Amino acid sequence: MSIQKSEHKEEIPSAGSPRSLREAWVALAGLSAVFLFEMLDNSILNVALPTIGRELHASTTSLQWVTSAYAVVFGGLMLAFGAVADRFGRRRIMLIGLALLGLASLATVFVTTSDELILIRAVMGIAAAMTTPGSMALAFRLFGEDSLRVRALTLISTVGLVGLAVGPTVGGFVLAIAPWQVLLLANVPIALLAIIGIRIGIAADKAADLHRDPIDVVGALLGTVTIVLALVAPTLFVNEGTSSWAPWTAATAAVLTAILFVVRERSARYPLLDLKLIALPLVSSGLAFKAAAGLATAGLGYLVTLQLQLQWGWPPALAAIGMLPQVVVLVAGGAFVNPFVQRVGLVRAAWISAVTVVVGLAVYALLNSFGYVWVAISLALVAAGLRVVGVVAATNVLSGLPANRTTIGAALTDTATEVANGIGIAVTGTILAALFAGSIATSHWSAHQTAQFQQGITLAGIVLTVLAGALVGWGFLRARPAASSDRAATIETRQSSES
Repeated sequence: MSIQKSEHKEEIPSAGSPRSLREAWVALAGLSAVFLFEMLDNSILNVALPTIGRELHASTTSLQWVTSAYAVVFGGLMLAFGAVADRFGRRRIMLIGLALLGLASLATVFVTTSDELILIRAVMGIAAAMTTPGSMALAFRLFGEDSLRVRALTLISTVGLVGLAVGPTVGGFVLAIAPWQVLLLANVPIALLAIIGIRIGIAADKAADLHRDPIDVVGALLGTVTIVLALVAPTLFVNEGTSSWAPWTAATAAVLTAILFVVRERSARYPLLDLKLIALPLVSSGLAFKAAAGLATAGLGYLVTLQLQLQWGWPPALAAIGMLPQVVVLVAGGAFVNPFVQRVGLVRAAWISAVTVVVGLAVYALLNSFGYVWVAISLALVAAGLRVVGVVAATNVLSGLPANRTTIGAALTDTATEVANGIGIAVTGTILAALFAGSIATSHWSAHQTAQFQQGITLAGIVLTVLAGALVGWGFLRARPAASSDRAATIETRQSSES
């Protein structure tokens, strides 16, 4: 199988490609519903965890797995289902996943124990792994021009971010008048909307856009186990502490299976993931930028939440208001993504926005002790960078891949974000656990504990900044060849429009 290096340039739209977002509104409505489910799901359910715990008599560990089961299964299976979709049809796999999502959500009505709910959440994670990467791949394949692709992905992500922002508030109102099961039953109409939009608005995959290489079952198993362990290990470090054998065992096993996965993919005749694809400049740089953004977003969110509520004593409602700079920028920033990309080009927009994320982290690490205004500035900067890089880096990754590998490319970007999220929380949690004496959840801290916490969040912020900065620096070096051609194309486009 030969892989040719892709050049990043504006494509000539095919005869059947929509010429505007309006022409593809049915398909975009369905794809937006898929992303809405992903972003709304955990945010709306977290509000109900205390109620679920009381009604199902669930332990703290069980409640944690109500959310973790979804995330671990989702993250672990994305690569495998991405490979399957590129072989058997992105539209087909997505429709099967949406049907599974609807059935699993309906099954919530019959839940009587926390174990049953955890099982349903795991099934929903399978459905998410089948649908989420496909939504990005189908949106990318729907249009023939990069400018329309960026606008489409921006629209889809905006719908999801609105769901993420309003999820906790809506969930709180629903719980005041209805049982908690209603929150998961809301997935049923979302799945139906997505099925209708995708069946009507998106044609079945053409055989020429797929490939028929045999599935690398061994590679799929090794990749899934590696990602699952990589997602479980950070949680164990936070919950069990660095003195426990469990997190170190999981982390060591993740490294070993990762090595075995690389060895397998380098030697397999038909690998699950051809490692030559990741080495392409647009792909490797895009994945690095996405990982840096995921690391920063998860770590900063964790640190700010703890600081506002535990160190500064803000009640949960006020702390939620304190996160508004991030929410406002994420939701409202969609209007600025396309003009910014048109001005500087896709490749430059990716690394500029990734650098903005690192700057936001640095502001928090160095200036958070001087008051909330600096926390707000850091939240806004990270959100602004994330808003652009989330769309542009994904577009670059998919542009750098062969046409019949787009779904696994989308799965790669989502997997990079999921694993980086887990690492970000693990880094912050481990540093705080190492520096803070006693239980961090106690209501009254001594002056010494307050100083320890401040030292911990400052050190954690610096470590996150260094890690994210290293990823962005490496991504920038990888993207430089593509940036030169991207800059030339941008100048040519401006000159054409002016003439």
